[in-house]
Amino acid sequence: MTRPVTFSVRVGGHGVWSVVDKARAAEEAGFDQVWTGNDFLGEPGLVTLAAIALRTERIRFGSGVLDPVTLHPGQLATYASGLQEVSGGRFLLGIGAGSEVFFARAGVEPAKPAVRTREAVVAVRELLAGRSPAGVPGAAPGWTPQAVLRDPHPTPVYVGGMGPRMLDLTGRLADGALPLCLPPRHVHHAVAQIAAGAEKAGRSIEDLDVAACVWASISEDRDTARRLLARHIALYSGSLAPAALVANGLDPEEFARTQAILDTEGEEAATDSVSEAMLELGIVGSAEEVVERCAALVESGVRHLSFGPPLGPDPVASIRLLGERVLPVLRAQLG
Repeated sequence: MTRPVTFSVRVGGHGVWSVVDKARAAEEAGFDQVWTGNDFLGEPGLVTLAAIALRTERIRFGSGVLDPVTLHPGQLATYASGLQEVSGGRFLLGIGAGSEVFFARAGVEPAKPAVRTREAVVAVRELLAGRSPAGVPGAAPGWTPQAVLRDPHPTPVYVGGMGPRMLDLTGRLADGALPLCLPPRHVHHAVAQIAAGAEKAGRSIEDLDVAACVWASISEDRDTARRLLARHIALYSGSLAPAALVANGLDPEEFARTQAILDTEGEEAATDSVSEAMLELGIVGSAEEVVERCAALVESGVRHLSFGPPLGPDPVASIRLLGERVLPVLRAQLG
């Protein structure tokens, strides 16, 4: 069975209501899903997700992503059940390892990314099904048989990750995948690794909703769009998996240098340090250029395209532009 065509947009920003406005714009523009983050010491995603649940009607919405370090897996399952209840079944739980760069600012030293993510996904799936994770293979030790949710609501679990081990566990355990396809062509590597993980668990890649998550900066003013994408790359330069960068012909040392500049000299200097090669991580330009860059993804069999930040100088306008001039063309190509 071929999975349905899905389009999503990943939104963020300063202030809960600004993100809710983008979610509402995504619903009006015809997107199927909207995702928002919950960065440690950054966006208050849990608050925003609740607001989105109450201010939208049709669109499915998800956490992209919640980490099991600053939020215990038991809390992740509890919040997911509550959001599923209040939204009438529209919530999608995205889980990821989180960033050591962010955790280090508070002296947090978590377990290895794949380990903590696996343990969280296993536990959360059991809890959302009304069971205790106690004794379940892959769950962390310490759970007791009494560790069950009071009011569980089954919720699809997505995993956000880029590295080989993260993609493998996604294929084995998750309902969906949110691999950052940076650059967009990385989707080919990601799909192959997710498919291999799925096969190990006796599953098919068709069992998963695999989103090709790209960064996009859309504007007729290309210089402005380029600057916005460069700033976004600078902010996350230290959080990208080196193995994925190397696999796509990118130099991890360039990203490490930009992170060092960000830490010592600030955002503007770090943005200036982003090279043309680093800009290959995303899509920049007009609606027509976006369609052209997405054509290769469509031809490769991708069924879910997810557009992420910075989106453009006016994110709401960019979301509307995608809905008017990009999604109709891509839907026609995807059949």
